Amino acid sequence: MECAAMKRVRDEMGLTNVKLMIPFCRRVEEAAQVIGKMAEFGLERGKNGLEIYVMCEIPNNVIQIDAFAEHFDGFSIGSNDLAQLVLGVDRDSAIVAFEYDERDAGVKEMIRLSVEGCKRNKRHSGLCGQAPSDYPEMAEYLVEIGIDSMSINPDAVLKTTLHVLDIEKRLGRKPRDGGGINLTSGITIGGRS
Repeated sequence: MECAAMKRVRDEMGLTNVKLMIPFCRRVEEAAQVIGKMAEFGLERGKNGLEIYVMCEIPNNVIQIDAFAEHFDGFSIGSNDLAQLVLGVDRDSAIVAFEYDERDAGVKEMIRLSVEGCKRNKRHSGLCGQAPSDYPEMAEYLVEIGIDSMSINPDAVLKTTLHVLDIEKRLGRKPRDGGGINLTSGITIGGRS
């Protein structure tokens, strides 16, 4: 049903700029199966400019990013789920939620490795999650490691955009449209990654 809807959006409505995102893809073999099944339903990667991204939210996505990059055009780093799986905590559990922190050194290293893997494979890297909206130092870290985009909560867009522009200026980088912040598809109301 979802494939039929996306095919209609792209083919009948002409919205060929819509990229598809695969969530929680655990193994490289699963990636190949999903891409194959989508092609069976008329959503063939590369055809009519179709790009397929994957959520990078499982440590295995980071460890095997080169293999996953053979199947996907971009990666959206789901920092909330990645942090939970790296730290082994459930952020919604009163018992262990105090241990949850997207700014943990191990989580940041997994994000850095993801961004480097995307660059190495010439793939888009983005981050969706609370961290850049809630912690200016996390937005700074993402800019410093060269992430392509980050999603920002609506209440933090202006403040974070100005902060990112200052960081890019300090680093001697030319600001990108939106200051490297994904201002369109990155705003999710009531959602979480």
